[in-house]
Amino acid sequence: MTDLSAVELVGAYRAGTLSPVEVTDAVLARIEAREPELHALYELDEARARFAAKESEARWQAGEPLGPVDGVPLTIKENIATEGTPVPLGSAATELVPAPADAPAAARIRESGGVLLAKTTMPDYGMLTSGLSSFHTATRNPWDHARTAGGSSAGAAAAAAAGYGPLHVGTDIGGSIRLPAGWCGLVGLKPSFGRVPVDPPYIGRVAGPLTRTAADAALLMGVLARPDARDHMCLPPEELAWQDLDGDLRGLRIGLHLDPGTGLAVTEEIRAAVVEAARLFESAGAVVEPVDAFLTTEMLTGLDRFLRVRAWSDLSALPEERRAKVLPYIADWARGGAELSGVDAYRGFAQIDATSAATLRATEPFDFVLSPTSPVSAPPAEWASPTNDPRRPFEHIAFTVAYNMSRQPAASVNCGYTTDGQPIGLQISGRRFDDVGVLRVTAAYERLRPTQRPWPN
Repeated sequence: MTDLSAVELVGAYRAGTLSPVEVTDAVLARIEAREPELHALYELDEARARFAAKESEARWQAGEPLGPVDGVPLTIKENIATEGTPVPLGSAATELVPAPADAPAAARIRESGGVLLAKTTMPDYGMLTSGLSSFHTATRNPWDHARTAGGSSAGAAAAAAAGYGPLHVGTDIGGSIRLPAGWCGLVGLKPSFGRVPVDPPYIGRVAGPLTRTAADAALLMGVLARPDARDHMCLPPEELAWQDLDGDLRGLRIGLHLDPGTGLAVTEEIRAAVVEAARLFESAGAVVEPVDAFLTTEMLTGLDRFLRVRAWSDLSALPEERRAKVLPYIADWARGGAELSGVDAYRGFAQIDATSAATLRATEPFDFVLSPTSPVSAPPAEWASPTNDPRRPFEHIAFTVAYNMSRQPAASVNCGYTTDGQPIGLQISGRRFDDVGVLRVTAAYERLRPTQRPWPN
């Protein structure tokens, strides 16, 4: 029951063969068994979840579900506010003040009848590709407990892979949905910037689904993409055919991007898996052509400098006793912005536009582009990043961060396993605003790829 998809659960609720109450109880039992070793959750509220499931059961019995995810157990990342729950942002330095209201994603989920189980863990300020945190216990990867689940949507990815319900909401500003999705064998969608309202909004930041299937991601997007006036940077409301994932790959022009131009080198196993995925696209009638490297070290370094300045601006405003509680890696990284000048910060910020322009130019000829999600497999759970070096914080995000800056949609989907059994993420990016197209192509690839290994138990 805990391995059923959200689409399957909703179908069973409609048919009367399953109840939200029994499904929620089964998921809570799975959490009780797995959470002591995974540490994926923050503020688990079993009583409230069971009450929400009971209300959903009554609505289904009356034939009056509130929305597409009524009765489906799910989680929301810790930095997405839920009324009455503090938002520590993964850091022990944060004052624990109850949030006054639900953020947009949480509000839409409650309006649709989703059964919110818990919030999910994240690293300090969401600035790591791991679950290492000064506030939460480090989150572990269900595929290998010695490894990280990724980040910053660490708990969301671990929860999805472990069967804590089929739907999970993360956020992404440089790869924070796709990288953990890739390392945990999931589908993770970074929507077009502004497609899903967020509060507070910020350049590059999006909220989106981490699920086991493209169909479940589409189901959740139909809820998350509803409008909310609090996001002044969101796209105009638009009715999209989220559930229309049928179609084939014939005639599509597909780019194959294997060298980002900077950052860590792609391992041979990951490269081979992505090349094999491209071969399957060709076998299905797509035209696959290479994409030249387009990201530069100057772009990645500029972004790093700007974000260090921004982080130091925030940390330096904290009282000393609170600042001392920040994860040492993050504190060391942020201090790199203390001595940078205003000109340095501006030049770093300007690289966001440079990255956006370069990404759009390089991908414009193609309907979709394939690449590795990450150039390397998941590092140890105790590491802050694949380099574990605050002087080299972003070398592993060269494939993902480009699409945050260009505002294009991009998804990660599993495309194989390393010799030691670790999932390998295939990133599928699309043209701006073609979120449905990215999910449609992801679903097509799911039908082409070999049978997947069982989920870790």
